Amino acid sequence: MLARSVVSGFDGKARFVSENYGDSSLAERYGVTRYPAIFVDDILLATPNDFGFFGKGEDGAGGRYAPWVKNADSQQRFRADLTRMIDLLLAGNKDAARAQASPSKAEGTAALPAVPITDLYGKRIAREDLAGKVVLVEMWATWCPPCRGTLGWLGELRRKYGDKLAIVALAVQSDEAQVRKLVGELNLPLMWAIGTPEIVRAYGDVSAVPTLLVFDRQGRAAASYFGAPPSLHKEAETKLASLLKK
Repeated sequence: MLARSVVSGFDGKARFVSENYGDSSLAERYGVTRYPAIFVDDILLATPNDFGFFGKGEDGAGGRYAPWVKNADSQQRFRADLTRMIDLLLAGNKDAARAQASPSKAEGTAALPAVPITDLYGKRIAREDLAGKVVLVEMWATWCPPCRGTLGWLGELRRKYGDKLAIVALAVQSDEAQVRKLVGELNLPLMWAIGTPEIVRAYGDVSAVPTLLVFDRQGRAAASYFGAPPSLHKEAETKLASLLKK
């Protein structure tokens, strides 16, 4: 395996660990339900989509390391990224490593997509309705334990900042009846909708839940956060405060 060969080049300073599907606490934390996924410490470096491996209802239009099979250029690009990530962590620069690991933005995510969304109550959520606000788009699922805590935190942010902030919570890979039930139980001031494959594709690479996408007042992509690592709240709130001041 290519990742193992990269790790072996660090003369014992790094260790390769292979975890079975369903037995990985990191995969559970990040809501990763398909493999392969590559972590360096607790940082998600690559998802199945990065390798061009797509699930049901997704198109196969790209991926940072696709085409993967028998493609030397793609494999060399992965080798270089993984090596750079390990070097950063060994040097104690975890913030730079986390920034390096952020999945690349697919076409259409440089700005808030104009894809039509209808919320759970039949109301249309249009991009023009969100103009002038900082917008958070949260991808979550009913079967994802970390998502509930993240949704509760987002509800607190919405109460804190009021109409300056719009939060759209898109349920993915989830039964609508279960979504409605959980939304009723949570009772949070968010915009709730079902994230159909067409909607999710408009936002780019979403291979893990929760995934949080941040857009500034002009609708430009400002940040993205994957999974629910311990640093999520601090990093996102710092970014949010900066955007709201502008």
